[in-house]
Amino acid sequence: MALQDTVALITGAGRGIGRGIALAFARQGCDIAAIARTAREIEETADAVRRLGRRARAIVCDVTSARGVSEAVRMAECELGPIDILVNNAGYGSFKPFIETDEASWRRTLDVNLTGPFLCIQAVLPGMMARRRGRIINISSVAGLKPIAEQAAYCASKHGLNGLTKVLAMELRPYGIGVHAICPGGVDTQLARENMPDRDKTNWLQPEDIAHVALFLATQSPRAATDEIVVRRFDSVPIGG
Repeated sequence: MALQDTVALITGAGRGIGRGIALAFARQGCDIAAIARTAREIEETADAVRRLGRRARAIVCDVTSARGVSEAVRMAECELGPIDILVNNAGYGSFKPFIETDEASWRRTLDVNLTGPFLCIQAVLPGMMARRRGRIINISSVAGLKPIAEQAAYCASKHGLNGLTKVLAMELRPYGIGVHAICPGGVDTQLARENMPDRDKTNWLQPEDIAHVALFLATQSPRAATDEIVVRRFDSVPIGG
Protein backbone atom coordinates (compact mmCIF):
# COMPACT_ATOMS: atom_id res chain seq x y z
CA MET A 1 0.00 0.00 0.00
CA ALA A 2 1.28 3.43 -0.99
CA LEU A 3 0.99 5.05 2.46
CA GLN A 4 1.79 2.01 4.60
CA ASP A 5 2.59 2.96 8.21
CA THR A 6 2.45 6.70 7.68
CA VAL A 7 0.46 9.13 9.85
CA ALA A 8 -1.78 11.89 8.55
CA LEU A 9 -3.42 14.70 10.49
CA ILE A 10 -6.53 15.91 8.70
CA THR A 11 -8.54 18.95 9.80
CA GLY A 12 -12.25 19.15 9.14
CA ALA A 13 -12.22 15.36 9.01
CA GLY A 14 -15.71 14.77 10.34
CA ARG A 15 -17.51 15.03 7.03
CA GLY A 16 -17.24 15.92 3.37
CA ILE A 17 -13.82 16.26 1.77
CA GLY A 18 -11.92 15.70 5.04
CA ARG A 19 -13.69 12.43 5.77
CA GLY A 20 -13.22 11.31 2.17
CA ILE A 21 -9.48 11.95 2.37
CA ALA A 22 -9.19 10.16 5.72
CA LEU A 23 -10.78 7.02 4.31
CA ALA A 24 -8.82 7.15 1.05
CA PHE A 25 -5.55 7.44 2.97
CA ALA A 26 -6.52 4.68 5.40
CA ARG A 27 -7.19 2.30 2.51
CA GLN A 28 -3.57 2.87 1.48
CA GLY A 29 -2.18 2.00 4.92
CA CYS A 30 -2.17 5.41 6.64
CA ASP A 31 -3.08 5.99 10.30
CA ILE A 32 -5.33 9.00 10.82
CA ALA A 33 -5.64 11.82 13.35
CA ALA A 34 -9.09 13.25 12.64
CA ILE A 35 -9.47 16.86 13.80
CA ALA A 36 -12.68 18.90 13.96
CA ARG A 37 -14.95 20.75 16.39
CA THR A 38 -17.77 18.17 16.41
CA ALA A 39 -16.89 15.10 18.47
CA ARG A 40 -19.61 12.84 17.06
CA GLU A 41 -18.54 13.38 13.46
CA ILE A 42 -14.84 12.77 13.95
CA GLU A 43 -15.56 9.71 16.08
CA GLU A 44 -17.56 8.32 13.16
CA THR A 45 -14.62 9.00 10.85
CA ALA A 46 -12.19 7.36 13.28
CA ASP A 47 -14.45 4.31 13.59
CA ALA A 48 -14.58 4.00 9.80
CA VAL A 49 -10.78 4.19 9.63
CA ARG A 50 -10.45 1.45 12.27
CA ARG A 51 -12.80 -0.78 10.29
CA LEU A 52 -10.29 -0.48 7.45
CA GLY A 53 -7.63 -1.92 9.74
CA ARG A 54 -5.77 1.29 10.57
CA ARG A 55 -5.23 3.20 13.79
CA ALA A 56 -7.20 6.41 14.33
CA ARG A 57 -7.52 9.15 16.91
CA ALA A 58 -10.40 11.64 16.98
CA ILE A 59 -9.40 14.97 18.53
CA VAL A 60 -11.82 17.83 19.13
CA CYS A 61 -10.06 21.04 18.16
CA ASP A 62 -10.81 24.53 16.85
CA VAL A 63 -8.10 25.23 14.27
CA THR A 64 -8.24 28.96 15.04
CA SER A 65 -6.80 28.33 18.53
CA ALA A 66 -3.00 28.16 18.64
CA ARG A 67 -3.06 26.38 21.99
CA GLY A 68 -5.72 23.94 20.81
CA VAL A 69 -3.83 23.09 17.63
CA SER A 70 -0.56 22.58 19.50
CA GLU A 71 -2.26 20.24 21.97
CA ALA A 72 -4.01 18.33 19.18
CA VAL A 73 -0.72 17.69 17.39
CA ARG A 74 0.89 16.60 20.67
CA MET A 75 -1.95 14.14 21.35
CA ALA A 76 -1.87 12.76 17.82
CA GLU A 77 1.88 12.17 17.87
CA CYS A 78 1.82 10.61 21.34
CA GLU A 79 -0.67 8.00 20.18
CA LEU A 80 0.08 7.52 16.48
CA GLY A 81 3.63 8.74 15.99
CA PRO A 82 5.19 11.60 14.03
CA ILE A 83 2.96 13.39 11.52
CA ASP A 84 4.04 12.56 7.97
CA ILE A 85 1.17 14.31 6.16
CA LEU A 86 -0.87 17.36 7.13
CA VAL A 87 -4.10 18.06 5.27
CA ASN A 88 -5.55 21.51 5.96
CA ASN A 89 -9.16 20.96 4.99
CA ALA A 90 -11.26 22.72 7.66
CA GLY A 91 -13.18 25.51 5.97
CA TYR A 92 -15.81 28.16 6.52
CA GLY A 93 -17.78 30.44 4.23
CA SER A 94 -20.78 32.73 4.35
CA PHE A 95 -21.62 33.90 0.85
CA LYS A 96 -23.26 37.32 0.52
CA PRO A 97 -22.65 40.66 -1.22
CA PHE A 98 -19.62 42.50 0.12
CA ILE A 99 -21.73 45.38 1.44
CA GLU A 100 -23.65 42.89 3.58
CA THR A 101 -20.52 41.16 4.94
CA ASP A 102 -20.10 42.00 8.62
CA GLU A 103 -16.77 42.09 10.39
CA ALA A 104 -17.44 38.95 12.44
CA SER A 105 -18.12 36.89 9.30
CA TRP A 106 -15.04 38.34 7.58
CA ARG A 107 -12.80 37.52 10.51
CA ARG A 108 -14.26 34.04 10.97
CA THR A 109 -13.67 33.20 7.30
CA LEU A 110 -10.03 34.30 7.35
CA ASP A 111 -9.41 32.75 10.77
CA VAL A 112 -10.60 29.29 9.71
CA ASN A 113 -9.43 29.26 6.08
CA LEU A 114 -6.07 31.00 6.42
CA THR A 115 -4.99 31.36 10.05
CA GLY A 116 -6.04 27.77 10.76
CA PRO A 117 -3.63 26.31 8.18
CA PHE A 118 -0.92 28.71 9.41
CA LEU A 119 -1.28 27.40 12.97
CA CYS A 120 -1.43 23.74 11.93
CA ILE A 121 1.61 24.06 9.70
CA GLN A 122 3.59 25.78 12.44
CA ALA A 123 2.67 22.99 14.86
CA VAL A 124 3.83 20.10 12.66
CA LEU A 125 6.72 21.81 10.92
CA PRO A 126 9.49 21.43 13.52
CA GLY A 127 9.14 17.64 13.45
CA MET A 128 8.97 17.49 9.67
CA MET A 129 12.02 19.71 9.34
CA ALA A 130 13.99 17.63 11.84
CA ARG A 131 13.12 14.44 9.93
CA ARG A 132 13.65 16.22 6.59
CA ARG A 133 10.49 14.86 5.06
CA GLY A 134 6.75 15.49 4.99
CA ARG A 135 3.76 16.55 2.94
CA ILE A 136 1.45 19.51 3.49
CA ILE A 137 -1.73 19.55 1.42
CA ASN A 138 -3.92 22.65 1.58
CA ILE A 139 -7.50 22.35 0.38
CA SER A 140 -8.06 25.65 -1.38
CA SER A 141 -10.63 26.48 -4.06
CA VAL A 142 -11.06 27.94 -7.52
CA ALA A 143 -12.14 30.96 -5.46
CA GLY A 144 -8.42 31.34 -4.76
CA LEU A 145 -7.73 31.72 -8.47
CA LYS A 146 -10.49 34.01 -9.70
CA PRO A 147 -13.09 36.46 -8.37
CA ILE A 148 -16.56 35.13 -7.56
CA ALA A 149 -19.37 37.55 -6.78
CA GLU A 150 -20.74 37.41 -3.22
CA GLN A 151 -17.69 35.51 -1.99
CA ALA A 152 -15.34 38.38 -1.06
CA ALA A 153 -14.16 36.96 2.26
CA TYR A 154 -13.96 33.41 0.94
CA CYS A 155 -11.99 34.50 -2.16
CA ALA A 156 -9.63 36.59 -0.03
CA SER A 157 -8.95 33.67 2.31
CA LYS A 158 -8.31 31.19 -0.51
CA HIS A 159 -6.12 33.59 -2.50
CA GLY A 160 -4.10 33.98 0.69
CA LEU A 161 -3.89 30.22 1.19
CA ASN A 162 -2.57 29.74 -2.34
CA GLY A 163 0.06 32.40 -1.73
CA LEU A 164 1.09 30.78 1.54
CA THR A 165 1.35 27.41 -0.20
CA LYS A 166 3.76 28.73 -2.82
CA VAL A 167 5.98 30.54 -0.32
CA LEU A 168 6.24 27.42 1.85
CA ALA A 169 7.02 25.28 -1.18
CA MET A 170 10.06 27.49 -1.70
CA GLU A 171 11.14 27.72 1.94
CA LEU A 172 10.69 24.03 2.77
CA ARG A 173 12.24 22.55 -0.36
CA PRO A 174 15.67 22.20 1.34
CA TYR A 175 14.02 20.03 4.01
CA GLY A 176 12.39 17.61 1.59
CA ILE A 177 8.89 18.79 2.50
CA GLY A 178 6.32 19.05 -0.30
CA VAL A 179 3.62 21.72 -0.06
CA HIS A 180 0.61 21.60 -2.37
CA ALA A 181 -2.79 23.21 -2.93
CA ILE A 182 -5.90 21.57 -4.35
CA CYS A 183 -8.33 24.05 -5.91
CA PRO A 184 -11.70 22.39 -6.46
CA GLY A 185 -14.67 23.85 -8.23
CA GLY A 186 -18.14 23.04 -6.94
CA VAL A 187 -18.10 20.11 -4.51
CA ASP A 188 -21.32 18.78 -2.99
CA THR A 189 -20.52 19.47 0.67
CA GLN A 190 -22.46 20.86 3.61
CA LEU A 191 -20.81 24.26 3.14
CA ALA A 192 -22.01 24.40 -0.47
CA ARG A 193 -25.51 23.21 0.43
CA GLU A 194 -25.84 25.83 3.17
CA ASN A 195 -24.62 28.71 1.02
CA MET A 196 -26.17 27.70 -2.30
CA PRO A 197 -29.30 25.74 -1.41
CA ASP A 198 -31.01 26.47 -4.73
CA ARG A 199 -28.17 25.43 -7.03
CA ASP A 200 -28.58 22.17 -8.95
CA LYS A 201 -25.70 20.00 -7.75
CA THR A 202 -26.45 16.96 -9.90
CA ASN A 203 -23.12 17.14 -11.75
CA TRP A 204 -21.03 18.63 -8.96
CA LEU A 205 -17.86 16.98 -7.71
CA GLN A 206 -18.09 14.60 -4.77
CA PRO A 207 -15.70 14.48 -1.77
CA GLU A 208 -14.13 11.25 -3.05
CA ASP A 209 -13.08 13.07 -6.23
CA ILE A 210 -10.95 15.44 -4.17
CA ALA A 211 -9.70 12.58 -1.99
CA HIS A 212 -8.36 10.91 -5.13
CA VAL A 213 -6.32 14.03 -5.93
CA ALA A 214 -5.04 14.31 -2.35
CA LEU A 215 -3.87 10.70 -2.52
CA PHE A 216 -1.96 11.46 -5.71
CA LEU A 217 -0.15 14.34 -4.01
CA ALA A 218 0.58 12.34 -0.86
CA THR A 219 2.25 9.61 -2.91
CA GLN A 220 3.98 11.72 -5.56
CA SER A 221 7.60 10.96 -6.33
CA PRO A 222 10.05 13.12 -4.35
CA ARG A 223 11.62 14.02 -7.69
CA ALA A 224 8.45 15.84 -8.75
CA ALA A 225 6.63 18.88 -7.37
CA THR A 226 3.03 19.93 -7.94
CA ASP A 227 2.14 23.38 -6.66
CA GLU A 228 -1.58 23.54 -7.48
CA ILE A 229 -4.14 21.18 -8.92
CA VAL A 230 -7.37 22.64 -10.25
CA VAL A 231 -10.27 20.19 -10.19
CA ARG A 232 -13.41 21.39 -11.95
CA ARG A 233 -16.71 19.86 -12.86
CA PHE A 234 -16.45 18.04 -16.17
CA ASP A 235 -19.22 20.19 -17.66
CA SER A 236 -17.72 23.51 -16.51
CA VAL A 237 -15.53 25.97 -18.41
CA PRO A 238 -11.76 25.67 -17.79
CA ILE A 239 -10.23 28.40 -15.63
CA GLY A 240 -9.30 31.25 -17.98
CA GLY A 241 -11.28 29.68 -20.82
